[in-house]
Amino acid sequence: MSLSKYSGKVTPSPERKFELIRSPIITEKSTLLSEFNQVSFRVPMDASKPEIKTAVEDLFKVSVTAVNTLIAKGKTKRFRGRPGKRIDSKKAIITLAKGQSIDISTGV
Repeated sequence: MSLSKYSGKVTPSPERKFELIRSPIITEKSTLLSEFNQVSFRVPMDASKPEIKTAVEDLFKVSVTAVNTLIAKGKTKRFRGRPGKRIDSKKAIITLAKGQSIDISTGV
């Protein structure tokens, strides 16, 4: 990955692009986001917004206007009577340019 402080353009390697977009999030809330031209994906914890933007633009051939990320803390659960914790996960909500869409039901 080449990252310059002032360039604003991040170019991850081809392997990293496929690693960045792990899976689409298909829930009621994420389907409601499609009305606002947004799509949500699971991404690695070390992924940055410029990396995610470049990966989505290159893999899906769309233009991205904004990338919002959030870290969902893992829930505390009980397993066989013992307390445990699920892992933390990072989500990316991608806002696409007007008139563009991503069909997440098909493969890349």
